[in-house]
Amino acid sequence: MNFSNLIKIAYEAIMRNKTRSLLTMLGVIIGISSVIAMVSLGQSSTQNINQEISSMGTNLIMVMRANQRRGGVSMGNSNSQTLTIKDCEAIKKRCKNVDLVSPSVSTSGQLVRGNENWPSTLQGGNTDFLKIRKYDIARGTMFTEKDIKEYKKVCLVGETIIENLFADGSDPIGQEIRIGSTPFKIIGVLESKGENQMGQDQDDIVIAPYSTIMKRLLATQYIHMIYCSALNEDLCDIAVEEIEAVLRTNHRLQDDAENDFNVRTQKEMLTMMNSVTGFLTILLAAIASISLFVGGIGIMNIMYVTVTERTKEIGLRTAIGARGKDIMYQFLLESSMLSLVGGLIGIIFGLLISYLATKLLGWPFIISTASVFLSFIVCAATGIFFGWYPAKKAANLDPITALRYE
Repeated sequence: MNFSNLIKIAYEAIMRNKTRSLLTMLGVIIGISSVIAMVSLGQSSTQNINQEISSMGTNLIMVMRANQRRGGVSMGNSNSQTLTIKDCEAIKKRCKNVDLVSPSVSTSGQLVRGNENWPSTLQGGNTDFLKIRKYDIARGTMFTEKDIKEYKKVCLVGETIIENLFADGSDPIGQEIRIGSTPFKIIGVLESKGENQMGQDQDDIVIAPYSTIMKRLLATQYIHMIYCSALNEDLCDIAVEEIEAVLRTNHRLQDDAENDFNVRTQKEMLTMMNSVTGFLTILLAAIASISLFVGGIGIMNIMYVTVTERTKEIGLRTAIGARGKDIMYQFLLESSMLSLVGGLIGIIFGLLISYLATKLLGWPFIISTASVFLSFIVCAATGIFFGWYPAKKAANLDPITALRYE
């Protein structure tokens, strides 16, 4: 029996029971579409995170306070007092591969204007802060070095602040808002940046001179963080070494002493986030592939039923000259066709789900050709693997017994 006849017979057998065939393929459809959707969404989220982190500047370096430890237990870094303005000045003066440096202090509180109020974050920096953090001014001006030295109560606000405190449409430039009991004059409005990869609103921010926040709000001489930018991305590692050396000298640390600060770069954050999202993608794809295995068992179950139902047909074909391998190929072909057609439908559904999900989330749509190709191979393997035993059983049926089967 030639191959074209086998395809024709297999097709007719499948079409005779359309509903059963569709239900048989359903497990494969769900499994394949789930795997493709999970892989595609995983890659899309990875690229989205990379774009978000890169938008902050690939040459960004962050110096943070080290965690405090008591009895070998980490107590966090919220009360750690290790970074000072002198550290910023030393980095700016002695680190040749560092371009910009800004101290950073922050606090949260209730912003008040008239009868309106809004909880937000107040961020303090110097005149380089906006350049390092990639913020642009939509209108107004940036505070000056003079404002920093004189502890001026001036600030720049994000669009979220304007939407909640200036809903009447008035121009915020020149107006005052209170943070606690301290009034701040708005001198600039920041360009909108939207949410970051963690879902945080980047426009819900107030930026003021770090000296004003330290003296008038926090009453401290210590800063929370130092933001730096290397001359370029390739010099980040060298810049980190220079910063560590300068701070260890400034803090008078012995050679065998641990750093009382932490230095992080965007490259490290990218590597860490890619590792996490890659692991989650593999985990979700593995979970989704379970449904594909269940779909394969469904194909095997239906093929067993089919062999039983068509026992007399198998005996008749054998009686008129069909060989055992022809019978086996026929049933193998049926199971493979069910699996492949289900796989193709699953691929289409998987890509459609990925497209709709990425558009809804605002992520880039990525088609993983490797996962599509692999899914197609897996479909063929599923049909052959789970269809082989029922096909073998059909091929080994005794023709006389089969003819007498009712």
